[in-house]
Amino acid sequence: MISREELERAFDARFPPEVQEKLRRARVAVAGLGGLGSNIAVMLARSGVGHLLLVDFDRVDVTNLNRQMYLIPHLGMTKCGAMEQIIGQISPYLDIRTRVIRVTEENAAGLFAEYPIVCEAFDRADQKAMLVGTLLRSCPQTTLVSGSGMAGFGDANRIRTERKLSRLYLCGDQQTDIGDGMGLMAPRVAVCAGHMANKVIQLILQDEGAGQPGA
Repeated sequence: MISREELERAFDARFPPEVQEKLRRARVAVAGLGGLGSNIAVMLARSGVGHLLLVDFDRVDVTNLNRQMYLIPHLGMTKCGAMEQIIGQISPYLDIRTRVIRVTEENAAGLFAEYPIVCEAFDRADQKAMLVGTLLRSCPQTTLVSGSGMAGFGDANRIRTERKLSRLYLCGDQQTDIGDGMGLMAPRVAVCAGHMANKVIQLILQDEGAGQPGA
């Protein structure tokens, strides 16, 4: 097992101390661990975010392997358990918490209230709208980063990040859906996940207090 000190020295060589400290203190939640969420969680772990909450009720299925971070040995595991295992092989000293639960309008605020940044990474449009609406109403200190429009194999340059409200950022092309025979493929899903993870890092490092305990 690599020591915490070895990992920190490797990180220290790339970023100044103030960047390291902000990332280590940051608290970020990822709601949904499918194509977007599993990629986002790994990117945030690799970037040094110190505290992650991962929420998903589902289990890893063979249909997930074309775009999600999971491997064949994870089939049948809860996505939370599999992702905890994966991140443990990347950043074993990260504070990672998981909840195997379906997010509803009734429990959303209680699940995410302690996390200043929440990544919405659900599959269904109604579930996306539910989570965004509930947290914007009920958690006034929470900023949401949401994904919409990453299906198919079209031009990845159409995927962008836009600020829609003061506490809501939307990543994707906002048009391309999985209907009409248009499925989800790894490259565009990963590009959108990269936009979302990058916005989280920007919020942590550029906005005063964003992602920090007590923010």
